[in-house]
Amino acid sequence: MATLYQLHSTMDTLRRSTEEMSRTWRSGDSILLLGATPAFIDWLNAYLNDSDIDGIAGIYALADDVAQLTANTTGKLNLETKLTGILTDEAWVKLTQDSSFDKVVTIAL
Repeated sequence: MATLYQLHSTMDTLRRSTEEMSRTWRSGDSILLLGATPAFIDWLNAYLNDSDIDGIAGIYALADDVAQLTANTTGKLNLETKLTGILTDEAWVKLTQDSSFDKVVTIAL
């Protein structure tokens, strides 16, 4: 079974959130970026590379959260190539209820 980590972080807490996630990480787990966290995708990837986190099944973001970013920011981040998927609220709920996840953990420091 796998865990879906819902990560809601500012740039100031992103490293600490990643460290917290690494404590219980198992290969095959996934990450959902909440709030403004998708804006820090490049930093997240750098922190993930510095950690013991490997075997990521997927990294997702919510469409409503991505829509809150400026068009310039969204264009520069190129999220479509860095994320497994950008989810509607309905797809998010469906993901959290997916039987492949035995738990959903939210990290918001």
